[in-house]
Order: sequence, then structure tokens, then C-alpha cells
Amino acid sequence: MSEEQAGSGPGPARRAPVWLILGVVASALVVCCCSALIGLAVSWSAGLLGTR
Repeated sequence: MSEEQAGSGPGPARRAPVWLILGVVASALVVCCCSALIGLAVSWSAGLLGTR
């Protein structure tokens, strides 16, 4: 019985929780979107997006 407990114990402990993975993915998407918006704002303010 101790072999079953030793074998099943470390498995779930090594796997990251689902909410942690979703948090990392969501924060990466927020960073990407914010950097894209900042890039667009800088390009617009520099006149790169204006029509000639």
C-alpha cells in the first residue's frame, strides 16, 4: 500500500494547476495586446499611419 501512495503522490504535485496556466496565458495575451496598441499609438503620433 505504501508503494501505491508513493507512486500516486508526486504526479499531481508536479503538474501546475489549471488556473495558473490560464493566468500565464491571459497575462501573455494582455502584454501582447498592450504592446501592439502602444506601437499603433506611437506610429499614429509619428504620422506613419496618416494618409498622404
